[in-house]
Amino acid sequence: MFDQVFGLPAHALLVHAAVIFAPLLAVLSIAYAALPRLRHKLDWALVATAVVALGSVFVAKESGEALEHRMFQGHPSDTIEVHSGLAEILVPVTAVLTVVSLVMVWLTRARRAPEGAGSRALVLVVSAAAVILALAVGYYVVRTGHTGATAVWSE
Repeated sequence: MFDQVFGLPAHALLVHAAVIFAPLLAVLSIAYAALPRLRHKLDWALVATAVVALGSVFVAKESGEALEHRMFQGHPSDTIEVHSGLAEILVPVTAVLTVVSLVMVWLTRARRAPEGAGSRALVLVVSAAAVILALAVGYYVVRTGHTGATAVWSE
């Protein structure tokens, strides 16, 4: 399923979505956490980007595994191993950021509601977690992409 698209390796095509949406999720999460005045403008953009980013990172990883199996039959180079290992970390970190971002939106929207369900302290804790996770996602996207590019262009 994740192997080829129109006869081309799917990974080479699908990875571009992850390269766009995962950093966008990180930036939007930080902006949402740090700029309360803009939250009402960023709500749905953050929710949609969170879902798309997680899906694109997952699909990029799966297509990368299919490409690795096809090209190396279980014996990848050291560079590919490093790249694959970083992708194994990127997916769960992106998943956690997705959940935390969705909770952050829900809590801040709940605080604006008449009942005011989301406490200020909880919103601050979740926002801080979102910023830390966003930085981690940014780091792992850059490292994973760099090692992938190194594997393709230097071997």
